[in-house]
Parts: sequence; structure tokens; C-alpha cells
Amino acid sequence: MSDHFDIVIAGGGMVGISLALQLGAVLPAQTTILLVESVPIPAAVEGGVPDYHPAFDARSTALSYSSRQIYDDMNVWEGLRRWLCAIESIHVSSRGRFGSTLLQASDYRWPALGYVVENAWLGNALIQQLYRQGRVEVRCPAKVVGVRPEGKSVTLELEGEGSKSRLSAGLLLVADGANSRLRDQLGMAVNEKPYRQHALVANIASAEPHGGCAYERFTDTGPLALLPLLKADGTENRSALVWTLPAEQARHLRDCDEAEFLQVLQERFGYRLGRLVKVGERHAYPLSLVQSSEQVRQGIVVMGNAAHALHPVAGQGFNLALRDVAELGRVLSQGIAAGLAPGDLEMLQRYQQRQQTDQDRTIQFSDRIPALFMHGDPVLGLGRDLALAGLDIMPSLKREFVRYAAGVAGNGS
Repeated sequence: MSDHFDIVIAGGGMVGISLALQLGAVLPAQTTILLVESVPIPAAVEGGVPDYHPAFDARSTALSYSSRQIYDDMNVWEGLRRWLCAIESIHVSSRGRFGSTLLQASDYRWPALGYVVENAWLGNALIQQLYRQGRVEVRCPAKVVGVRPEGKSVTLELEGEGSKSRLSAGLLLVADGANSRLRDQLGMAVNEKPYRQHALVANIASAEPHGGCAYERFTDTGPLALLPLLKADGTENRSALVWTLPAEQARHLRDCDEAEFLQVLQERFGYRLGRLVKVGERHAYPLSLVQSSEQVRQGIVVMGNAAHALHPVAGQGFNLALRDVAELGRVLSQGIAAGLAPGDLEMLQRYQQRQQTDQDRTIQFSDRIPALFMHGDPVLGLGRDLALAGLDIMPSLKREFVRYAAGVAGNGS
């Protein structure tokens, strides 16, 4: 055995680096932490465009109000601030129906309902803080290719740059994505619900500024979201599109010429942002609800998309993962201070019990909303319209809806 670490994080994407930062901030200095990532982590840059990393792709991420609090505690927020666009309001509507509602941050005396950032800049801010913190050892390019539980610890086989090595760990955190090889290798079954739809993502330029408003528009083919982005010069004429469509239609719109794409999108979205004038690079990927049947074992925790990958309709998948990260940090900090080993099963089960309600509620919300708004039953359609309109005349219900969407319903904010 050539090495031992108290904690090894397998996966250096947004969740993996967030885990490294959280644990590096809250755990005792003598707790050894290793981050293993299969793709070289690019150098952080102060200006210009960060180097490409698959985990920090062309998509954008909506960060909830609770995620801001978590990244504040990690000292990430300040470095991220210049790339963020605040969501000051959210307009929710159903195409061809009368029901709609407007959620506004000012109604709750919040600075914003959430924030939108391009993944490249989020990744850059995380990497900058990882280097700045200097608390976590990083091995890349390398990946964990073998896991063998041995009593109170796990033995890991690492492969990188043509060589293999072995090490032991008190706790392995599996954060290698929805198609996790390590989760499968450990025999943790997956419950997968294909939506038989694709998400089409792209950046859109509009004639009118968005004014910090996010749009969630439900259509008969699936939800369409336009999230506000800031341009490099600070102007507000750019939005991030997340458009849920049947697979064949998504592929066609991904590949068709720009004029046809903009025409179809304009017809589905309307003119709330004036004329849609340009689309950036388009990507489409299949959608499924993926849930690991287990999240904790002695010395092992499955995190992020490896634990639960959600429909993007409410933008809650990454925010839920961050709340998991924060709670795991709290539980490990308390347990280690009490003399427990990092991989202690009862302590890890305590983490899962604390997060179970949040996970169940968020997963059910993200799973049910698209089906509800795509259902063709006219009576159900009337009920949906009345429910959306009712949010504007029932302030207490509207506030609770916003608190759940912002991820602060359970923490007294």
C-alpha cells in the first residue's frame, strides 16, 4: 500500500470540486483529502475564456438563493460575482392558456431569487478557490478504476498517464456523474426513468434586454426556459435556453440553420424579449430521472448526479447536490470532532437521513411538473391555469412556493 488518505473524492467536476472546498474548509487540518479527476484540470484565469473542461461545458447553471449562501461560506462567491446575472423575477406561463404568475425577489426583500452563470465561469471560480485554499491534494489526469471495501476502509486502484497505483481511504466520495462507473462497479443499482425527451441548450441573443427576468414557459411538447445572462460588456440581451423536446425534434432543431431555429423558437416563446436575433452553439442530450438505490455504505457515499440526476425544468439538480455537499460537511465535521472515523456507517446514515426529505421533495417536484403541464386533459388544464393565477392572489402560498424553489424552505431563511 503506497498511500493512505482519510477522504478520497472521485470526480473533479462541479460537485467534486465543491466537495473538496467544503471539506477543506470545515474539517480539521490533519484530515487528509485527495481529489482524483480523469481530465486535466485547467489553470484558473483572471480574464479571458477558461480552457475547456468537459464538466464545465457550454451550458449554464441556475444557482438558488441557498446555493449563494453555501458558496459564500466556501469563499467562492466573491470570485464568481462578476460573471453572475441575478434573477430578479421569474415569469411562469403555459402556452395557449390564461394562467401565469410573476415571482419577484423584491416581494421577499431578497437581493435575487437566484443567479445564472455559465458553467465555464463557475468552473473557473471553483478552480481558483481550490488552488487558493491549498488544502486538498489533486491527482489528474487520473481515475479510480477499482474499489475494494476492506473492513473500516476501502482500497482504491488509480490509473493515470500509463501507470497504476493503489491507496487506501477511510471514506470514498463517488462524484463521477450520472453514468457513474464506480457506482456500477460497487453494485449499487440504479432506478432510471427515461423521459423520452431531449434537452436542447443554447445561448440566445434578443433585441430587448431581459431585465433580470427568467422565463419558464410550459408547452405541449415540454417546458421552455430562458434564463438571463450577462454579456461581457454588462448588457442584458443574452439568455440561456433550456428547451425540452421530443428527441427527433430536438435533433432537428440542433442541426437546422439559424433562421429556421429562431423562427420556431420565436413562435413557441413569443415576443416578451422582442425579436430573437441570434443563437450560439446548440447541444442536445437525453433526459432521464436517475436515482441510485443506495447512497451510503461503510466508507462510501455517492454524491451529485451519481446519486440523483433530475429533469432540468426547475433547475434544482445542482442546487440539491450543493445542499447535500453542505450537509455532508456538517455531519463529517461533527462526527470527526467526536472521534469518529470519516467512513463510520452510522455517521453517514445520519447524513442521508437528514437530507432524505429535501431529496424526496426536490426530486418529486422536478419529476411531476413537466408531466402536469404537458397533460392534455382540458379539466386538468383549467386547474393548472387556476393554480398559476391563484399564486398571485394568495401571498402565503406564493411565498412558500418561492421558498421551495429557492432551496431555503427548510433552513428558516
